[in-house]
Amino acid sequence: MDNGMDNMLDMYLFETNSLLEQLDSILLNAEKSKLFTVDDVNEIFRIMHTIKGSSAMMEFSSLMKIAHKTEDLFYIIREKGVETFDDVCSEAEHHELFNLVFNTIDFMRSEIEKIENDEPLTDNIDQELEKINNFIDKINTHFGNAQNSDSTEKTADEPAAENSEKEQQNEQHKASNEDLPDKSPFFLKVFFDDGCGMENLRAFMLVTAIKDVCSDFTFYPKDIETNSETAHQIIDNGFLMGFNSKEDLDKSVAVLKGQSNIYTYEVIENEQPAKEEKITPADTVKKEEPTEKKTKKPAVNSSSSSHSSQNKQSLISVNLSKLDSLMAIVGEIVITESMVTSCPELAGLKLDSFTKSARQLRKLTDELQDISMSIRMVPISGVFQRMNRIVRDMGQKLNKDVELVLVGEDTEVDKAIVDCIGDPIMHIVRNSMDHGIEETAEERIKLGKDPKGKIILKAEHTGSEVIISITDDGKGMDTQAILEKAARNGILTKPESEYTKKEILNLTLIPGFSTNETVTEFSGRGVGMDVVKKNIEQVGGVVSISSEIGEGTCTTLKIPLTMAIVDGMEIAVGKSIFTIPIHNIRQSFKISASEIIHNVDNSEVIKRMDEFYPVFRLHELYGLQTDVTNIEDGIIIWVEAGDKSYCLFVDELLGGQQVVVKPLPTYLNDFNIKNSGIAGCTILGDGNISIILDVANLYLKAQNIY
Repeated sequence: MDNGMDNMLDMYLFETNSLLEQLDSILLNAEKSKLFTVDDVNEIFRIMHTIKGSSAMMEFSSLMKIAHKTEDLFYIIREKGVETFDDVCSEAEHHELFNLVFNTIDFMRSEIEKIENDEPLTDNIDQELEKINNFIDKINTHFGNAQNSDSTEKTADEPAAENSEKEQQNEQHKASNEDLPDKSPFFLKVFFDDGCGMENLRAFMLVTAIKDVCSDFTFYPKDIETNSETAHQIIDNGFLMGFNSKEDLDKSVAVLKGQSNIYTYEVIENEQPAKEEKITPADTVKKEEPTEKKTKKPAVNSSSSSHSSQNKQSLISVNLSKLDSLMAIVGEIVITESMVTSCPELAGLKLDSFTKSARQLRKLTDELQDISMSIRMVPISGVFQRMNRIVRDMGQKLNKDVELVLVGEDTEVDKAIVDCIGDPIMHIVRNSMDHGIEETAEERIKLGKDPKGKIILKAEHTGSEVIISITDDGKGMDTQAILEKAARNGILTKPESEYTKKEILNLTLIPGFSTNETVTEFSGRGVGMDVVKKNIEQVGGVVSISSEIGEGTCTTLKIPLTMAIVDGMEIAVGKSIFTIPIHNIRQSFKISASEIIHNVDNSEVIKRMDEFYPVFRLHELYGLQTDVTNIEDGIIIWVEAGDKSYCLFVDELLGGQQVVVKPLPTYLNDFNIKNSGIAGCTILGDGNISIILDVANLYLKAQNIY
């Protein structure tokens, strides 16, 4: 596949996935109110019409056919009237329609996944088509017009399917009268941005948008929806639309200004159409052979005015790999800037001009760094909104009435992290639905609860982290049952009586642990919260669980905003330099030898804020040579990650610095680096390498040593 086709495919996948997300949202809101509004039906029709056209363009037959048939269904509902549909169809049939469209969306998503994975699409979709046809037949029977389905299908095949019988007559008139464009008093010629791709589909989407404000107009080429070759014609000669009134023209120009990928447009006034020689639209475009878009002249004009597109859409989609490359380059710039300004050859020299320029350079690199990071930040709302569908589907299958409450869905996180946390959040929400919320409403009522269960999905910023919590008001987790299950599975590492409540709940994060005794559609397969923990830790986050019997469970995910650049504290141990992420540091302080408490195994503990924390000497953990071994000569850093909180003894603090995270060479994976408490490395201003510590895994390493 060439680069042009790759770009078209990327655009198709992005736009189709976005449209399916819109469909989900429309249907979920409509189902809550138990009916469709006129706007809902119109929007669903337009979305299916767009998916049908773009899928036909890309020759994805299964998607095109399903979208076409669903479009037919909503055309019938729209033409017969939404209120009439509500009157003639029972509540069960409304419910059947919702399930039918949801299943259609699921089928489309499965086909999209096949396209993304370069797999063949489904050949036989007769079963899916039959379901939609059966429902069409059912509502046609209710409407008392069994022949309406066939006529509607023919109407939906035409480019002007969204319009009334008057527009169909206009189409027939255009097909039989070659001189019609010559009689239109106003024309609008549109050129799309160079290289935007799928120009004919974009022209078709423009036509669809203009039909909302103007039902009586012509456009050329006429077969833009079905003929991909017209894209070349549009690139060379523009897309032409004819209008019968200045009012329609002005409305259409207003719509045009809100469209994306418009390079320029031209208004053409045909003041003497009756006296002009009759020519066809095809003749019009053939006569034009300009070399540049800016110099193109319409073939039928006595007066014309040219306009640049104003008020363009302010958002663009960018391939994530390009953002990754940008971040890598910015990271190198930050490192190089630090190396230049910290060059040892400049030490002791009085360079006022250089120092001033260096400060300005640092200011600019900081701004560049902040902007490049902000480009990668996207709202977490996309992940949150998908959970509505999970709760809806599971609620129906498990016969549970549950409300999902979303809080802080505008919180922004790095795009790479958003892509990684979708599955963990989905798994936790499924857990809450499956064995968190009580089985029946009666059971909840007996406990004095609202018969409708509630799951709260919340996101909030705290400095350099985003905290996501999934809370349900269900029956909570039975710690005794968890402990007994863990004992049967042989995963306990100490006597049962020594486990705290927090430690017991964390047992559910161990691989293979599941509180469900039987395998269901949603759980009990031995693949549980350990997968959640693994995925969250891969992006530098931690998972913690809290629960109360009869009150519910809360799972909290602490995730860094970005993995590319972090605020760190540089520390020295002997001749080695380490970096600890700032968000993992609670305090740093010096202590006297009398403050250290020695356990029977000679391990060291310190008391802070009425709690006791172990003290680990970093030079002992990594076998480093250092002269600072007396506890009073070094410094203590109190760190925490998730439920792990402890103190590190180091030689000295070197100061805070924003560092660019560099991954370690892949061959080091054979040495179990990740479990040694090392997250990566960074290059310092003097060219030296600093190891970035993984506070959570460093604790586990210390447990094995002490």
